[in-house]
Parts: sequence; structure tokens; C-alpha cells
Amino acid sequence: MSIRTAVPDDLPSLLALAVDFYAEDGFTTAEADLRANLTTLIASTAARVAVSEEDGRLVAFAITTTTFGLESGLIAELEDLYVAPGARRRGEAQRLIEDSLSWSAGRGCGQLEIVIAPNGQDVSHLFDFYRKRGFRDEGRRLLSRPLKPHAGG
Repeated sequence: MSIRTAVPDDLPSLLALAVDFYAEDGFTTAEADLRANLTTLIASTAARVAVSEEDGRLVAFAITTTTFGLESGLIAELEDLYVAPGARRRGEAQRLIEDSLSWSAGRGCGQLEIVIAPNGQDVSHLFDFYRKRGFRDEGRRLLSRPLKPHAGG
């Protein structure tokens, strides 16, 4: 398997993986929104969409984005990581995490964060998975509030 940066031609295969991922984890984001967001992320210089390819087909992806804040300066977030069931338990998630770490460090980020969203499911295995890979729980809580788009942009 090889890891590379996603290109626009990957969108159909990448979208299929994202739809499977979101269905598996209980997310309710519409497919049209996933398509639009993936299109934006692939084109963004502030994001890395890494894909893992095996025998000419995509089997995994990771999406890492950057943000800048007062407390930490430039940081990265590993927003999404998915390995198709048939490609699991072969180290692909670890390779994608390493790719995210390398990309983030290369951009000058001081840290890589990940948010684990339970969506009503038991995700304790994910805490163990990421803890074993050097991530630590800082005890922060993520609060969010949906926004309505303003008319005119």
C-alpha cells in the first residue's frame, strides 16, 4: 500500500469511503455535503487529504487541517481517519497517522490534535488506540453551536 495526497480525480472513490465511514460511525452528514467538503479540502493549502492506495484502489484516508490561535499558534487536527474493513489490522492507520504527523511538523505546527466523537457509540477503544500512539487526553471539552449562514455571505 502507498500513501499519497488526494487529487480531484480521487473524489468518487474518496467519497464512497467517506460515506461508508460516516455510516459506520453514526454521523448524519449528507452525501452532498461530504462531496462539497471533500472538494474544498482537496483543493485547500491548509489541509492534507492523504489516501492509501492498494492495487489501484483507495482503501483508507486521513484528513488533517491547520488552524492558528493565540494559545498555541499554528496547530493541526487529524479530523478524519478511516480504513476500509478489508484493509484493517495491517498498520494502515498507523501509517496515516505518521503521514499526518510529518505533514503537520513540516508546516510548522506545534502539535497535532484529534477529536473523538462518540455519536452515541462506545469509543473507549479509540482512546486506547490514540494513547498508544502518543496522544494524551488534556481534559478539554469541545462545545459547539450550529450556525445559520448569513444572507449574502
